[in-house]
Amino acid sequence: MKSTDTRVAAFCEQYNLSAPILLAPMAGACPPELSVAVANAGGAGACGALLMAPAQIVDWAQAVRRQTGGPFQINLWIPDPTPARAPDDEARVADFLSRWGPRVAADAGGATPPDFAAQCEALLQAAPRIASSIMGVFPPQFVARLKAHGIAWFATATTTAEAIAAADAGADAIVAQGMEAGGHRGCFDASAAEAHQVGLFALVPAIVDAVRIPVIATGAIADARGVAAACMLGAAAVQIGTGFLRSPEAQIHAAWAEAMANTRPEGTVLTRAFSGRAGRSIETAYVRAAAAHDTPLPQPYPIQRGLSAAMRADALRQGDVQRMQAWAGQASALARPVPAAEIVASLWSQAQDLLGLQRRLQRAAGGPTVP
Repeated sequence: MKSTDTRVAAFCEQYNLSAPILLAPMAGACPPELSVAVANAGGAGACGALLMAPAQIVDWAQAVRRQTGGPFQINLWIPDPTPARAPDDEARVADFLSRWGPRVAADAGGATPPDFAAQCEALLQAAPRIASSIMGVFPPQFVARLKAHGIAWFATATTTAEAIAAADAGADAIVAQGMEAGGHRGCFDASAAEAHQVGLFALVPAIVDAVRIPVIATGAIADARGVAAACMLGAAAVQIGTGFLRSPEAQIHAAWAEAMANTRPEGTVLTRAFSGRAGRSIETAYVRAAAAHDTPLPQPYPIQRGLSAAMRADALRQGDVQRMQAWAGQASALARPVPAAEIVASLWSQAQDLLGLQRRLQRAAGGPTVP
């Protein structure tokens, strides 16, 4: 395995970075201002384009390019098969949700995501340095078009098997998502999200040993200790979401940001109660109620997302974090309310100090340096 310095330097050179820190693509929490700040500080920006129409994807990329020449990624979900509808079950969920917010409209469960093929065309038009995937792998024809356009493909994987499948499909790097990560789990099989929970410290070295492409660590990395640890485990870079959410550029609701600051690792849980896909959230009153034994089971994605939309919107209007979709990783309390550029600079500067100290200690002891 390459030394830490060589591995990280090669990745940074390839993607025009001065710090191996990527913003995580968080749908609904990646305004252009956040990516501009991260990219101008030497990292890479990101757009979680899950819910964006094609024109919005292109507009986002143009807004970022007006303010930075730094790299960024655009992330798309690999769509699941259209789920079967169960009107009676949906009615029970709607009744439950109506106790937590406005009455759920009769057609709420019929919400559909933007057209994936059209989003792919918009991504090619936007021409980011990196296209990233989650919930599966891109179709072969699209992978070929990405490569023809000089766009790298970073594939999110939550298990070693997923990483191998993505590498075999032509991915240029693997984003190893530990179970500690905030927001949606990137499992290829939605039904396995709760069963296949691998922590980042076990996942990164396993994937590094299994593939020949760079590995990017993500999940509960929010300070320099996490960055240094990920690099020591073999990662070429880190991807951070929750750690940037309290920065002013992220523009999240103040109640959400405040709740993150007071959330211990055990204060987050996996839940399907917001979207129907498993995601890590602060354990709020709504999340606890949705997990009760006598509460109807959430409907599949995107039906549940449509059913919960009115409640989520009302929670934002009211500033009620107990009903908000308050995604958060297990290291959310480490996130700092400072500008994103300051976060990038301090994370990498302090991580380099930690990595250098480790090497000096090993030399002093007369042992070999850790790669």
